[in-house]
Amino acid sequence: MKIKYFNDTDTALLEFTEKLVKETREISENIYIDIDEKGNLVSMTIEHAKTTAHLPDISYQQLEKKVLA
Repeated sequence: MKIKYFNDTDTALLEFTEKLVKETREISENIYIDIDEKGNLVSMTIEHAKTTAHLPDISYQQLEKKVLA
């Protein structure tokens, strides 16, 4: 996954795959998703990212599956 931020437009682009986009769907006033020919998510655009997605607060945490004894 790649996250790109465009400071001049306060827009974040989250790219999940490099497949070709068949369709863009508006989820809300500031959120759009791009899907491929099979309906799978390709990318998401978030406008006004600093306020809509609290962009300065991005964190990443990978959780491991716990084995029960």
